[in-house]
This record gives sequence, structure tokens and C-alpha cells, in this order.
Amino acid sequence: MPLFHTEDQAMLADSASGFMAEEGNIKKQLRHWRDRDCPDGFGHALWKQMGEMGFTGMLVGEDDGGLGMGHVEAGIVLEEIGRNLTPSPFLTSSVLAATALGHASSDLKGRYLPGLIEGESVFAVAIDETAKHRPSRIATKAERSGNGFKLTGSKSFVIQGASSDMIVVAARTSGSDEDEDGITLFAVPKDAANMNQEPVRLVDSSMASHIKFDGVELDGDAVIGEVDGGREILNAMLAAGRLGAAAEGVGVAGGAMDMTLDYLKQRKQFGKVIGEFQALQHRAAHLYSEVEIARAATIKAQQLLDANQRDGGAPSADLMTSVAKAKVSRAAGLAVKEGVQMHGGIGMTDEYDIGLYMKRDRALQEFLGDAYFHANRVAELSGY
Repeated sequence: MPLFHTEDQAMLADSASGFMAEEGNIKKQLRHWRDRDCPDGFGHALWKQMGEMGFTGMLVGEDDGGLGMGHVEAGIVLEEIGRNLTPSPFLTSSVLAATALGHASSDLKGRYLPGLIEGESVFAVAIDETAKHRPSRIATKAERSGNGFKLTGSKSFVIQGASSDMIVVAARTSGSDEDEDGITLFAVPKDAANMNQEPVRLVDSSMASHIKFDGVELDGDAVIGEVDGGREILNAMLAAGRLGAAAEGVGVAGGAMDMTLDYLKQRKQFGKVIGEFQALQHRAAHLYSEVEIARAATIKAQQLLDANQRDGGAPSADLMTSVAKAKVSRAAGLAVKEGVQMHGGIGMTDEYDIGLYMKRDRALQEFLGDAYFHANRVAELSGY
């Protein structure tokens, strides 16, 4: 598979690029909502516009009213979201939650997917229970209660949890905390009784929640997939979300790099623009190569994941997803650090946007596993 976009995908990229640059830019969205201390951290009007553009239902099947596109196409939108630091629930709602709902009953699909497709509904996913990503351990319990379940436990750093109309919760219905089996996914509505949220603002100004479930009563219809059989769906969600985060990270890296290169062409010192100094040229060239390698790794993983979901013919998709997440974390980290350093003292001020890229990079690196988590996972999947 060639590591570049098809003609249709290139057209989508042009559309997404223009839309995000015009409607989702830093001044109009990130700074606007951050400076107003918005409790959601994003604009619902923009989310509605994204629905009108067809972005919100990209990964929803055509039979369910969506576009039935793949991870390559979703990654194109996410890269532009990252490039413009556009705050939106796309990654949690249109990628993670949409992947889970693809395995849900017709009733759940009918209840939630139309709102997502229209850009009216926002969804969250509650997986992790500690500060670090550790999906192998699920301690939150869902015990049988009449015809349904009673949910007890807690989840940490649930992105946009307090803004969501529904939260996909991974809970244990059998076995011990570390068991692979015994996981069930639930669609928990926002108004569920005995669910308490503590909103927290993250370093990049996005919002998350620490959630406690104190005997939340759910009926049997809230189950996504099969009882005790949620690990496979959870793994599909994680693969989609990690790859989505990698695609957004490529955009963050590219946006920071472009801003830095523009600055090197404008800032003058000792009578010449600083981009003429060979030492800075070498650093810029190295950065460019790292970002391109990260983009290629991400496109490859997207293609493999799409192929695997079509016909199961790409068993290396899971491995390549972690390769991409680890590589993008390194490349984006380099891009934002080089950006701040090459900007000099002004790179540390809020007046310049380069620092905002560093903050978003830090949040993305931790989301669904940092570079160390995925480097270890690559080693394990490779048999080392």
C-alpha cells in the first residue's frame, strides 16, 4: 500500500484543511473558549458545523446513517484538528465511542448515533482508573441487579465526561481485576443517578472528569455487545483511539514545525535572518524528517487497521498502531521543544501560539498510552 492519499482522500484533506483553518483556528476556538473559562472547553456551534460537513459520522456505517469511511479518512480530519489545535469532541465521540457503538444493539444505535451524525451529541469513554493508561486492569464492577446491572467504582481523566450525553464505560462483570475476560461495556446516560463527576481542566485547557459510580442502576439494554465479552470491543476502541491520537499528534507536530520555519524566515539577528545559520538549518531538516517518518508510520497503521476491519487480512495492524503512537509521541515532542527553543524567549510567552502546541502535545502523549507504554507494547507484540 502506498504511503500517500488517494485522489478522494486528497480532496477530503483540502476540505478539512480549509474548514479547520477558517472555523477551527486557534484564535476563534482554543483561545476564545480558554479565555472565557468555558466549562466544556469547546464550541458546540463548531461541533454542529462539523456534523454538517459530514465529519462527525465518518466512522459510522452507511446502514446506520453515517459515511462508512475508514481510519485513513478520520485521520485526515484529526491531523487538521491537531494542526489548528481545534478543541472538539471528535476523537472521543466520532472515533472511540463510534467504534464501540458499531458493536451495539439496534436500539442503542438508534438512540445515540443520529445525534452524533448531526453534531448534536457528545460522547465520552471511561476506561482508565489511575493517572496512567493501564487498560489491562479494570476494577470498576457491574453486578447483576434485577434485569440489569449496578455499576460501582471510579474512572479517571474521562475526556469531556461532564459535557457528554452518554459515556461508554468499561466495567468488570466477572473475574479478578487483571483478567483478560469478564469485561462488559455499558452506555451510561448523562443523567444516570448516583454518577458523580469532578471536572478538571487539563494542561492544554481541555476538560476531563474524575467519575464515581456509586451503585448506578442500568437496565440490560445499556450493554454494548455481549456480557463478559467486551474485551474485543474495548481493544477495537483502543486501536481506533490510539491511531486517532497519533494522527492528531502528526498535525500538532506539523503545525508547530510550520510555525517555527516561518519564524526562522522572519527573525533577524546579526544582520541576517536566523534561518540562514547552518546550525538551525540542520535542526530544521532533522525535525522535518522525523515528522515525515511519523506521518508515514501513522498512514501505514491506518491502512492496516482499515484492511483488518474489512477482511481480517492485516494481523500486524495492532503492532503498527503502537509503532505509530510511539513514533508520533517522539516526533511531536521534538517539534514542540525545537519550536519553543528556536523562538527564544518569546516562545515561553502566552502571546505566541507555539507554547499552546507544547501543551496539547503533552496531553496527547498521555492519552491512551505514552511513548514508553507503546514502545514496551511493540516489544511484547514482536516477541521480545
